[in-house]
Amino acid sequence: MNTEEVCDANQNKWFALRVKPRFEKTVANIARNKGYEEFLPLCRSRRRWSDRFQSLELPLFPGYLFCQLNPEFRLPLLTIPGALHFIGIGRTPTPIDDDEIAALQTAMRSGLWAEPWPFLDVGQRVRLEEGPLASLEGLLIEVRKKQRLIVSVTLLKRSVAVEIERDWVRPLDCNRTKILSSLKPHVVAAAAAR
Repeated sequence: MNTEEVCDANQNKWFALRVKPRFEKTVANIARNKGYEEFLPLCRSRRRWSDRFQSLELPLFPGYLFCQLNPEFRLPLLTIPGALHFIGIGRTPTPIDDDEIAALQTAMRSGLWAEPWPFLDVGQRVRLEEGPLASLEGLLIEVRKKQRLIVSVTLLKRSVAVEIERDWVRPLDCNRTKILSSLKPHVVAAAAAR
């Protein structure tokens, strides 16, 4: 196996690699050094210690790392200390939709505030028409009078909330009053205005 085979993005798909807790950055660095394209979305978190506050970069999907590869050449990744297994059916890794990874990468490059979010199965699908996330699609919700777009990775049943401006949003379907029934009571579904 040569590096060109590993890195050829035209034939490779994105897969989720399950890793031990707090090994995400280590496994990502080693995977990159082995010639694999990896993606580890991070978010800023402010933690309080007994005598001070500290700002940390934590994984948006704790315990997971995304890798683009041909699944036939996955063994070198599984030999990395801290790597557990690929997410899939049985021993067969299941690829993640390219659009979901692209949406997640766009959200991370935007520099907007992001946080982990519970996965949502139902809700208002919207497309952002303006701003740094223009053309991105996701679910619109409202938390504490701030609007957020939910970008999901279906295979992992995990999501990320990115803060957005209300006037960037256009609904994708005609049903503007769909309720997000899977959310907790303090989170209210928001239909896209207009």
